[in-house]
Amino acid sequence: MLETVRYESEKRLAGSLVLAGGLAAFAAMVVLIAPGLLGEVDIDALVEQFPPGMVEAFGLATMGTIEGFLAIELYEFLWLVGLGAYLAYSAAGTVAGDVETGRMDTLLAAPISRERLLGEKYLALLTPILLANVAVFTVVLAGTRLVGEPIAVTDLLAVHALSLPYFLCCGAFGTLASVAAPDRLVAEGVAAGGIVGAFLLDTIASGADIPWLGAISPTRYYDPLGVLTAGEYDLAGAAILLAATVVLLVGSVAWFREVDLS
Repeated sequence: MLETVRYESEKRLAGSLVLAGGLAAFAAMVVLIAPGLLGEVDIDALVEQFPPGMVEAFGLATMGTIEGFLAIELYEFLWLVGLGAYLAYSAAGTVAGDVETGRMDTLLAAPISRERLLGEKYLALLTPILLANVAVFTVVLAGTRLVGEPIAVTDLLAVHALSLPYFLCCGAFGTLASVAAPDRLVAEGVAAGGIVGAFLLDTIASGADIPWLGAISPTRYYDPLGVLTAGEYDLAGAAILLAATVVLLVGSVAWFREVDLS
């Protein structure tokens, strides 16, 4: 059982370790430079130079604390957008890539249904998701204590725990793109571009005081800035992301069941 999960996870392991190491290294750099920047730069004066809409949209007013600095420099961009887009891109290459190379015919010649094959390929995304979370959490927790700026463990745990529904949703979107797009290049472009575009839509909508416009963006329902700076845990948002994940996966299975792979 779950042979495909094990095989796909092993395929992803090396790349996932590199990804986790890169994210951890960036996190370490941000943690190490934060105390110096916060002590030498007048953050309030710097923020006043930006338009109010931008300050509100990106939460720049919170950059004067270690929590706000980490949230904006690490979690709001590299984590939320970068890793989210990567996971969608990675998922988009699974089915589309196997179809393009002809490997899908070999896989489906085995006694395995399309539904199970798709589900197990999706579950293999847990490898990069979990490795990245463990690596970054460990570095941020240890690093902030090393520089004398410890942050609340519960808030840091919440940032990473609440990222799981978000990343699962990104992966589910990429999976749908993988079965719906005509080829791998299109699938990967739609998946990664969709996550980046959704983030920009949510940001612009919030800054322009039309927040309802960004309601379709998954980034609306995961707010690392609110968790770290205000201790706000959006459990309802996590539930919405999990529900969206289920809908996207059901749609992917339905599409994959009917699509002609020849």
